[in-house]
Amino acid sequence: MWFWLALIALLCWSGSDLFSKIGCRDPRDPYSHLKMVMAVGAVMGLHACFEIFVGGVEINLGIILTYLPVSILYILSMALGYLGLRYIELSVSSPICNSSGALVAVLTLIFVGAEDYSPLALFAVALVCAGAIGLGVVDSVEDEALRLERQKAGNYKYAKSWLALALPVAYCVLDAAGTFADNRVLETLSEDSANVAYELTFLFAAAVCFVYTVVIKKDRLIPRMEAPKYIGAVCETAGQFAYIYAIADTEHLAMSAPIISSYCAASVLWSRIFLREKLSWKHYAMILLIVAGIAIMGVFDL
Repeated sequence: MWFWLALIALLCWSGSDLFSKIGCRDPRDPYSHLKMVMAVGAVMGLHACFEIFVGGVEINLGIILTYLPVSILYILSMALGYLGLRYIELSVSSPICNSSGALVAVLTLIFVGAEDYSPLALFAVALVCAGAIGLGVVDSVEDEALRLERQKAGNYKYAKSWLALALPVAYCVLDAAGTFADNRVLETLSEDSANVAYELTFLFAAAVCFVYTVVIKKDRLIPRMEAPKYIGAVCETAGQFAYIYAIADTEHLAMSAPIISSYCAASVLWSRIFLREKLSWKHYAMILLIVAGIAIMGVFDL
């Protein structure tokens, strides 16, 4: 069962990447990232209600406030990630965002020490860091004529921009900070209660975005434009659900973790097939480093 759950998590999270990209890439919609937050918050809010009223998960204001700093880091990182999808290919954005695991390891090395890390695990961290930095360098120095040439097959054109790379990097940093803080906060909270607190906070963020976007700015919600966002939101929540149960099988964690953590490779594949994104061989070489490092780190996620 662990294998199918891990595969479901991989497919759902890579599907979330794909549909989030489709829902956020239109440059004519300045609030697409806020609408994506609304979609994810709505779906997570429904799941939180199910967990509370059906699953009996304990939740109160104290738990929500205790987990609030972690929730803010996660939600802010996702909002910036959605904004970044407007300016850069998913093939580039997803591997950079998924490098947050390596950044967590770096933070752990700095503040905790390297005693618990094997040489292979440290090598994996180095691979991901080198790949993420290299991906940014390759994308920033690419000749503009070559960039336009390889983008001819796609429906969207992306120019070199510091913002295009800064946003997924910001996601990576904030998500890593959230994960690092998460590890500390969960010493005092149960995982189920923390997850529900996160989902309820996301629901509140969605309500704030709704008031700002629809009530204050009077922007319209067009069903056919919003549909991909909600499909992505369902994929995100379903992936999280499958992930929790997949890693609960500790006997097979060394096999399930690398499968799940390599979902950005599937995101790159979907972007090539469905979005017709095409990168240079240098981009793919850097992505390969990142995926290899993430897969190795997954083995050591014990």
